[in-house]
Amino acid sequence: MTGLAIRELTLSHFRSHKRAEMGFDGRPVAIYGPNGAGKTNILEAVSLLSPGRGLRRAGADDLTRRPEALGWKISGVLQSLHQTHELETWAEAGQSRQLRIDAKTAPQVALGRIGRMLWLVPSMDRLWIEGAEGRRRFLDRATLSFEPGHAEAVLSYEKAMRERNRLLKDMVRDPHWYAAIEAQMAEAATTMIANRNRAVDALSQAQDSAETAFPTATLAITAAEPIPDDLASSLADNRPRDMAAGRTLIGPHRADLEAVYAEKQMPAKDCSTGEQKALLISLILANARALARDFGAAPILLLDEVAAHLDAARRAALYDEICALRAQAFMTGTGAELFAELGNRAQYIEVTETEGQSVINTKETP
Repeated sequence: MTGLAIRELTLSHFRSHKRAEMGFDGRPVAIYGPNGAGKTNILEAVSLLSPGRGLRRAGADDLTRRPEALGWKISGVLQSLHQTHELETWAEAGQSRQLRIDAKTAPQVALGRIGRMLWLVPSMDRLWIEGAEGRRRFLDRATLSFEPGHAEAVLSYEKAMRERNRLLKDMVRDPHWYAAIEAQMAEAATTMIANRNRAVDALSQAQDSAETAFPTATLAITAAEPIPDDLASSLADNRPRDMAAGRTLIGPHRADLEAVYAEKQMPAKDCSTGEQKALLISLILANARALARDFGAAPILLLDEVAAHLDAARRAALYDEICALRAQAFMTGTGAELFAELGNRAQYIEVTETEGQSVINTKETP
């Protein structure tokens, strides 16, 4: 079977899992058990086989099992189209995270080139009503799924901006200190903006071309202040105002993602909690459809507690769309009954907790 899937996953001293070994056949994976048993920790481990800090954005030291605090390791076998890759990521106590792909040290961005991964976690339920920072992260994760090099542009921009902000706070007025930094910001910003626009276009097209039980969102990228075409010149002109504020006030770091429930012409922030959740699911599914065409296989989906606030009809529709995409989706829930509509289309894992340690029981049926 070709496609994109985690085939094997081994956790060592990771969060609540002292040692866990799991095998998968590419079908969706339904993970159930009581709260606090360690279900989400499995999803987090899978998410660390993609670029970035994972679905919880945790630091390396926060991932180690307590009280031992010996460090942690995640090993996986990834099937990516017609190739198979062995992945290892780990951190010793007090050290930064390391990565090997096929036994060779690699940068995290390399994970984005061999696979694609999307996730939806409960903290994202407030995406439309909280600050713009979370929506930018959501937008950049979607953009990264289409263009793995987007991460390098974002890092380049943020590094240069931090240097500029230090100069501003130190009240440095000599223009020679700023010129190269602002040129670097402008170059990276051009790439970031283009990548984000392409991602929003791809999401919009994927929504418009699909029949789905989930609502369509009209998307737009906005900004606190318009981002000028010649950002370098505008940054130079804006130094006095930025110096007074102690930070850079214009640029793609102040962008926002706006969504409108298309059928009702209602901003997502004004929709009900259920509608906001449905819009999020719709965007994740649209992202997956677009990637299936772009990459050649549907991405791996990590859906934490996704079924908790969906009625049976919406749950069934979600599972049908996942299976139609032929996506490997790791989904968590407190009870097996939340996955009844999947039947034999999924693998099942029951997670329980004994003496502070997660225990995994793999089943063919719940």
